[in-house]
Amino acid sequence: MNKAFVKESSGDEDDDLPEGATPLPPGTKNYITAEGYNRLRNELMQLIDVDRPDVVQIVSWAASNGDRSENGDYLYGKKRLREIDRRIRFLTRRLDKAEVVDPSLQGDNDQIFFGATVTYANRAGEETTITIVGMDEVDLDSNHVSWISPIAKALIKAREGDTVALRTPAGVEQIDILEVRYPSRKQ
Repeated sequence: MNKAFVKESSGDEDDDLPEGATPLPPGTKNYITAEGYNRLRNELMQLIDVDRPDVVQIVSWAASNGDRSENGDYLYGKKRLREIDRRIRFLTRRLDKAEVVDPSLQGDNDQIFFGATVTYANRAGEETTITIVGMDEVDLDSNHVSWISPIAKALIKAREGDTVALRTPAGVEQIDILEVRYPSRKQ
């Protein structure tokens, strides 16, 4: 095959990004909560200690069966092994660059920073509650948004009672900050 058609890995983190994941913007830190860090670390340990050895064992068994070109277990196992290795590289890089932030240290602060849970209302009076978390902790079903998302950028450094401008595709929307909470400190 001509080299012009072969994708060569640059060794960059973006090569290992899972589908739908956002690369870290240049020059930014990978802020993450302790819970998010532990969740990623547990996933990494599961992949290294359990999933990868299981797949290696299956591939080894399938390879011992002879012809590998039509051996579904072997072909699927090799593909799964590549996926696991890619995820391990991604998690390792993200955890190496992670800067764990403890939002509970903010206490009763009414100013919005990383880790805050914020309730705000738009001009129609519709209330929304979000929690500002790290890029690897985003879960829109739980209203966890990234600290680099447009809504978080509009809210950060504002205070309870403030009105801030949120730029949306439909234009600028004014939102009122109703409540700012931080998790309580674990003893």
